[in-house]
Amino acid sequence: MAVPWLKALPEGVELALLIQPRASRTRVVGEHDGLLKIQLAAPPVDGEANAALLEFLAKKLGVPRRQVTLLAGDASRRKRVQVAGVDAARAEAVMSGG
Repeated sequence: MAVPWLKALPEGVELALLIQPRASRTRVVGEHDGLLKIQLAAPPVDGEANAALLEFLAKKLGVPRRQVTLLAGDASRRKRVQVAGVDAARAEAVMSGG
């Protein structure tokens, strides 16, 4: 089954995300309008939310932080993130699991 927020790349995966900053805690909420919704405890100030997001994804997917790159959406709630060294099946299983 195709997952709209997940795209397989030769070097890893690309995730289409909807971010909700200043949440009570950082967690994956689920799919929302074809994007994977993630709540972040960090505020959207001075790149804190972006840094927290990349750190969260690295930890969740079990890769070093340097393998997680923000591709688009630096100042937006809608973001595209690339994660190297993870295949689509594993990314889907981990991120869908919450």
